[in-house]
Amino acid sequence: MKSALQNTFRVWIVVTILILASLAIIYLRNGMVGLNLFIQQWPLSNLAVTLASTSITWLLAGALLNLLVNEKINKDNSWLTAGFFLVMFVYLNILRERFRYGDYQYYLEAATALTNGQPLPDTYLYLPLWATLLQFIVSLGDQGVMITLWIVNIIALGAFYFLLIRVLERYGFSHHLAIVITTLFLLINTPLMRTLGFIQVNLLTLDLILLSIIAYPKNIFLSALTLALAVHLKTSPAVIVLAFLLQFNWRWVFWFVISFLVIGLFPVVVNGFDVYTQYLNNAVLLTQIPDTNFHDTSFDSFLRFLNPFFGIQIAQTRLMALGAKVLLLAVTLFTMMRNVHAQSFSKENHLLNAIPALFVFMTLGSPIVWDHHGIFLTLTFLLMLKRIQSPAHWMVFLAAYFLEFMLPSFDFFPWSYGRLLAPMIVLWLMYVTSKNDETSPFVLSANQWLAKFAS
Repeated sequence: MKSALQNTFRVWIVVTILILASLAIIYLRNGMVGLNLFIQQWPLSNLAVTLASTSITWLLAGALLNLLVNEKINKDNSWLTAGFFLVMFVYLNILRERFRYGDYQYYLEAATALTNGQPLPDTYLYLPLWATLLQFIVSLGDQGVMITLWIVNIIALGAFYFLLIRVLERYGFSHHLAIVITTLFLLINTPLMRTLGFIQVNLLTLDLILLSIIAYPKNIFLSALTLALAVHLKTSPAVIVLAFLLQFNWRWVFWFVISFLVIGLFPVVVNGFDVYTQYLNNAVLLTQIPDTNFHDTSFDSFLRFLNPFFGIQIAQTRLMALGAKVLLLAVTLFTMMRNVHAQSFSKENHLLNAIPALFVFMTLGSPIVWDHHGIFLTLTFLLMLKRIQSPAHWMVFLAAYFLEFMLPSFDFFPWSYGRLLAPMIVLWLMYVTSKNDETSPFVLSANQWLAKFAS
């Protein structure tokens, strides 16, 4: 077997060299015109995405062969390795079939505007760091920026796989169970698919949040730095800072404030202080949206749709949405403190018990909640697997999970607002199960079965 693997890997190396050599010869002789003669773009395909997905898949195949040849895959890491390659191969093939991508164009428009000395467009809804960073690749053009961010998202997906497993282990899940849960969660996941399909910044932001959790308390500076970066990329992760404040770790607070300010100075150095004024103007405009989009599963969007039917004025709707969010914040904080006092999720520290509830408000507290924002509820949902004991609670949880992560994205009022309801259902479950002292029978049974299967 080892000899066959070695020969296969040698063939892979030779074929790789031949491919690179052929590309070099064609380009040196005929330039891009020559390459276009040998590479075709199939209808309903994006050539850049096709080439990137094919290249990464080929490189991953080589990496897998290399691990097998050098006997790096063993009993201890075989599950981890298998899950990673399964997830990556599946998504590389799925994303290759998508020929139109969305939200990166808003990022590109913002970066282009800043490059040309113009204000941020009102479609850019983030702190200016991301647009400022993208200024340095604007010269690549639309397709160049798109494929760069596409590759960044693929890398973020691979990192997310390992980070999520590590976080679940931190919460007490066994190694094998964390791998199985992560793999299945990633393979059937509508918010993740939408995030990757729109080349959103969500996955990169969530990676930074997870890394911040993992790094604490062993590396205070790294934990503070990564969360500061996450806040600058998406703003809403500022809610998660509260969980760290409950630790009363002033070294962490110091490094977070310093990191946040230093990172925030970068856009100022490049573009001046006005970029923050423009961001604030865009944030205010975001709260003034008058119409409804069924993809937007926020309180604001839901209530705005009711205006013409009940004769409600838009000013009243905004007050109702604000009231709903204040109530959600109060319930979130109450549930969070209940989990902290009961040590519902972890006996280690307040941080790990506070975070699951805060992700709910971080997601639903925004004036716009697109379907891909559900990826931020990853820990909120997955950590409930170790808390639920009652069959009735299991049915409620599975219904909420189906609405959030498995149901395809669609536009049909009010049924498409299941993603508004699902996080609140889980928040309620978090409250009613907070004092469950025993680990879920599901976790106990799964650990026993996996231990036998892996032995």
